[in-house]
Parts: sequence; structure tokens; C-alpha cells
Amino acid sequence: MKFRIFAYCAPLVFMAACSQTTQTKSTSAIPQLQKQGTATQMIVDGKPFLMLAAELHNSSASSLEYLKPIWPRLVAMHINTVLTPVYWELMEPEEGKFDFSLVDGQIREAGGNHLRLVLLWFGSWKNGMSSYIPVWVKTNQDRFPRVQDKDGKGVEILSTFSAANRDADARAYTALMRHIKQVDTEHTVIMMQVENEVGVLGDSRDRSEAANKAFAEQVPKELMDHLQQRGDELYPDLHKLWQGAGGKTAGTWEDIFGKGPATDEIFMAWNYARYLDQVTAAGKAEDPLPMITNVWLSGPDRKPGDWPSGCPEAHVMDVWQAGAPHIDAYAPDIYSPNFAQVAEEFHRAGNPLLIVETSVQTADVNVFYALGQHGATSFSPFAIDSLGMPRGGGEMTPPEKLPLTGSYEIVSQLAPLILEHMGKGTMAGVLLAGDDPPQTIALGNYKLELSRPRLRRPAPPPAAAPAAATAAAVVPPVPPVPPGAPQTQERSSALIISMGPDEYLVAGSGGVSITFSPNSPGPPMAGIAYVEEGTFTNGQWVAGRRLNGDENGQGKNVRMGGFGNNGRIQRVKLYRYH
Repeated sequence: MKFRIFAYCAPLVFMAACSQTTQTKSTSAIPQLQKQGTATQMIVDGKPFLMLAAELHNSSASSLEYLKPIWPRLVAMHINTVLTPVYWELMEPEEGKFDFSLVDGQIREAGGNHLRLVLLWFGSWKNGMSSYIPVWVKTNQDRFPRVQDKDGKGVEILSTFSAANRDADARAYTALMRHIKQVDTEHTVIMMQVENEVGVLGDSRDRSEAANKAFAEQVPKELMDHLQQRGDELYPDLHKLWQGAGGKTAGTWEDIFGKGPATDEIFMAWNYARYLDQVTAAGKAEDPLPMITNVWLSGPDRKPGDWPSGCPEAHVMDVWQAGAPHIDAYAPDIYSPNFAQVAEEFHRAGNPLLIVETSVQTADVNVFYALGQHGATSFSPFAIDSLGMPRGGGEMTPPEKLPLTGSYEIVSQLAPLILEHMGKGTMAGVLLAGDDPPQTIALGNYKLELSRPRLRRPAPPPAAAPAAATAAAVVPPVPPVPPGAPQTQERSSALIISMGPDEYLVAGSGGVSITFSPNSPGPPMAGIAYVEEGTFTNGQWVAGRRLNGDENGQGKNVRMGGFGNNGRIQRVKLYRYH
């Protein structure tokens, strides 16, 4: 049975989001970022576009032949945007002589598969290091100076304190943007990432002669003005550091922030920001696409230099916003278990949440939280070209059997509604792991309590053999988990949209139980009128099973995932009673 999607969802919303699948292209509108409430949307060909993205391995884009079998596989996974590198060393093998064949090939193949591209400029830095710079830059250290450590040794990282470094990068990036504008008339390329995870590794700052001279100078007025303007709205760690040193309004870096690695990091953040801003501004002058940069995250019990010192971490993002006004967003690369915390830290101070790298192992769960709770502009697991590849070789897992494919298929169906509700307070997401306690959210006229259900299982039968003889074989000792090992506890997520006074749509991954209680005047009890699972096809709700009895806890809760309805959207109708 088919129902036209809920009457209060304007047909134009669905037309606007058709770009998720059909992508009718235009030569008129330049892709751009646009605010909607507390969220920021990607606008492509004049319409909102939800970036269900994925990133290739670092070196995959160096061979068009290697990519040939990958494009259709990405389409089958319901991916609509591919993040793929452009390498300075291959694009400008000789100074002033450019080869755009790899760029052109990717634009052609992506467009032919109805995919969009975000190009990652591997220019001066990639993962903090200068590993993708041309050989003519690598071999001329006098002209293109490097970072120096505390022992006076050079590091394979281009120094930000060199106009020659910056100008050579900017010339190449400008040539790239000029070429994209000329050849990509259908806007296959919708966004650029400028550099990759910049910062000094192995030390808290550059200690070259030029860097030491700059460190002894006054903090630039632009940064001091920004700090004073933001005041208590600064990230707490940065505000505390500044106020702890006396809250001065002028002085050297150590006068303003005190002595130590944290001050070194702020100093490097400012100088990386200024370098990238000038490269970005030069590129935008040719083709004003949205331009972002990404972040290698810091961690507890570590110090600047263990992560790239100066990278736009959450605690120095205010510094970057002052120093790099041409950069549109700072995008975290989230591989840590505390996904929700990182998302919260970066969705602040006007920064839109773009996730351009995340673990492919947990992406099928985390995508519902990122979109539901933060209205993420993009979501992109890394190393997508090897997803489904068995260890030791062999046949790849078919795309339709991958968990990510199932999640992206659901989100693709919901894309028009997600785009409509982004940033308006009518959509929410939760993320639950292991034995996390229930989470309560207020959405619409109800409070929702979401938890991971504890399923009752019968006790195992007694062992057939004596325990003493079989215990070691039946229950082997559990090896200790090495530091830094990936999280193994089960995770669940849910995305909830309030569709009206008593109606919700829910979707997600893993087992989640949702109970409802009134949050507005009226009868004090909430009951479930009905729950039906189904799909959206061409903007129409196609109902499947009507869930009742055991499937909705005898009318007490909504259950998704782990109850025979994984991979389905559920439409919930509530009522009130005494």
C-alpha cells in the first residue's frame, strides 16, 4: 500500500533533494555552503545536497586504471560523493609545467557514474609531512626551507615561515582551480580540501631561525582583536590559558599565553592558518568553491607534536578562524571511540560539521547520529576502496552485503526529510555503546528515552563433560587489549524526525528501544496508536508490516534493529490518554 509522503512535506523539498540520486546538473549555480538554522547545507545546482561520501586510500587516485572497477562499486553502495586526492608532485612534475590528466580522468569517470567529487589538495602537507611535494621542491632546501627541531636538524616538513614555500604551493593550487573552472562545467567537483592534517610532528613548534624570530615578536593584532571579541565564548582551554597568563591585550606569544607546548601550538596554529588562508584565497579567486581543511585529532596523555602541532584542533579552532577567514570549515577526522564528543566540539563557533574522514568499521552506525543530532553537511568513511576486501586476498564482499551500504540506502531514502529538518530542532540523533545508560531527549511534544535493549536469553545447558577437564578448552583466556586497539563493544544509533504533533520517523543501526512520554499539556500518558515499517520510493511512503504485540513491547515502546526489522524505517503514530 502506498501513501504520498506526509502532507506537510512540500513536494519541492523532494525535488530539491533529487540530486542525491539523479543529479541533474547545471552550469549556472556554483556549489556553496548555506546556513539553515543551526546546520549548514551543501547547495549543488541550486538545491540542497546531502553528502553521503567516502574517501579513497591516499594513493589510489594516482592510477585511473586502478579506479575503473571502483566507481560502479561506490554507486552500488549508495555513495553520492567521493573524496579523492590531487597530488602536487604528479600535477606539477616540473616547475611551471602542469599535467591535469589524473584530475580530468576522475572528473570524467565520476560524472559518468553520477557521482560528485571533493578534491583533496595534497600540496605542502599530507598527514603533517611534506611527502607529496614535487621532487624539485624536495631537493632544493635552500629555496624551500624545512621545519627545524630543537637540535637544529631539518625535518621533512615544509616551513610555514617561507614565502617561497607558500607562493609555490599557491601558484600550483591556483592553476588547479583555474583548470577545474574551465573543464568542470557541470560541477562534478563541489568542494576542495586545502592540504591535509597540517602541523609539526615530533616537536611542539618549528625552531628554525625565521620561526624563532617570529615567536619573539608581538602576537598579531588580528588575533588579539578576535580573542577579545570572542571573550567567554572562546574554547574553554584557550580562554583559560589566556586568562591564566594575565589576560593581556598585547605582548609576545609567551606574554599572552605563558610558556610551554600549549603556547607553541597556538603559535603554529596561527602560522599554518595564515599560510593556508593565502593559498585558499588564491584558489578562490579562480573558482570560489567551498574550501575546507581537515584535522588530525589530539588525544589524552599526549602533547603537541604527538599530533601535528598547529592543526586546527577544537581547542585552537578560534585561532584558525581569526587567521584563515577564507577557509569555510574545519573538518575532524574521527577514528576515536568518543565520536559524539568530537562532533560536539567541532559543531560550534559557527563551524559546520563536516566529517571527511572516519572509521569505516563504525560508519554504518555513526552516520545516523551525525546527521540526526548535528545535521552534518557531509559524512565520509576512509579507505572505501578496500571495504569488503578479505585479509589475505580473495573475493570482495558484494556491496549489497556491506553494513555501510544498508545504512546509506536508508539515509538516501530519508535525504529529502533530513535536508528539510536540518537545523530546525525537529530532528535528533543518539549514539549508544556497550552498557551506556539510557539517553533522554525532548523532541516535539514528547520526551523520548532511548536505550540498548537487554534481551532475555535462556541459560546455557550444562556442559556434557566435567568442567575441570574442559574449562581451558571451552573458555580460552581472553588476551589483554593492546593500547590503541579499535573499540569492540557493540554500538547502536538512531535518527528521529518529528513529523507532527504525534508522529515520528525513526531509523538507525543496531538495537535501540524508544519509549515516549508527554512533554506538553494534555493527558499524561502516551500510547502507541501504531508502528509501521516501510520505505520511501520516489518520495512516497510504501508501508510494510504493521508492528504490534511483541514487536512494540505490547504498545510500550518502539524497537528497531535486532528485532527482525533492521534496514527499515519506522513510522510511529502516538496518542494520549488518562
